[in-house]
Amino acid sequence: MKIILDAMGGDNAPEAPVLGAIDAVKTYGADIILVGRGEEILEVLKKNGLETLPEGIEIAHADDVVDMHDDPGTVLHKRKNSSMVIGLKMLSDGKGDAFVSAGSTGALLTGATLLVKRVRGIRRASMAPAMPTKAGTKVIVCDCGANAECTPEFLLQFGLVASAYSKYTLGVENPKVGLLNIGAEDSKGTQLQKDAYALLKDAGDKGLLNFTGNVEARDVPLGAVDVVVCDGFNGNVLIKSIEGTAMFMGSQLKRMFKKNIGSKIGYLLCKSGVKDLMKLLDYREIGGTQFLGIKKPVIKAHGSSDALAFRNAVKQAMTAAEGNFTPQLEKTLAALKGSEADA
Repeated sequence: MKIILDAMGGDNAPEAPVLGAIDAVKTYGADIILVGRGEEILEVLKKNGLETLPEGIEIAHADDVVDMHDDPGTVLHKRKNSSMVIGLKMLSDGKGDAFVSAGSTGALLTGATLLVKRVRGIRRASMAPAMPTKAGTKVIVCDCGANAECTPEFLLQFGLVASAYSKYTLGVENPKVGLLNIGAEDSKGTQLQKDAYALLKDAGDKGLLNFTGNVEARDVPLGAVDVVVCDGFNGNVLIKSIEGTAMFMGSQLKRMFKKNIGSKIGYLLCKSGVKDLMKLLDYREIGGTQFLGIKKPVIKAHGSSDALAFRNAVKQAMTAAEGNFTPQLEKTLAALKGSEADA
């Protein structure tokens, strides 16, 4: 398994990607290609006591870097020698099994779409993080920001691609798919939700996915469904609301345990449980978000990722490459097209 890693993307590059790669090689046995300015990568290694490249790591030199303020539409031309563009080209050319970057989301999505290409039949690639739930499962929110404005057909495809990802990559036998809405009734929501509901229900009736109806935001972190279908605007609001609530609860727990000597003793008694909870809520433990609908795995890591987050992003990339669900997704899309032709 060979993972291509953008060593120059993110707020903490190149140190965080390089150290995360070293840790991933040790922990998961991955082979990693670090794409970026070779001299800066080697400097990070020397700074951390490594005079030579560790086994399992190689460097692909790239002179340029995609800036967070670059126009995504011009990156392929103006930054063609950047670590992001070169890394995506390497993935497209079969020189690796997956690509990881913490660089500009817009540039990465554009590059992945134009260089790695979408799965045949997919109209828009989507972002779909897998979040932990109270039920001990993972819920995929699709889309969470790549497509702010959507058509009902887009939402149907988000449901199909996320369901395939949940089944073939995360191992959920028959993923429950819900449409994010303000109520459970099929009459709820704007025209977009009403039309998308009809399409998802029809696909469910045809056995193309397990559509369970509308799902309210409060039920998402409880594990009511395995896949939440939504446009990128509402999905992003949902994700960030959950993240903000988790941060708030974490700070309140710290304040509560520091309140007095009794609470400090209480913390000692439940220390392991608190640590497990904080780990569950830590975005670094997830690693990143895969762009669904792209032919090969492209993982977007958080811009502020540290070494731990990059290590887990590499693990996520490996899991995505191993669970390659593109062939199954293509079969589902072909079956959908065939059913529409027969209608």
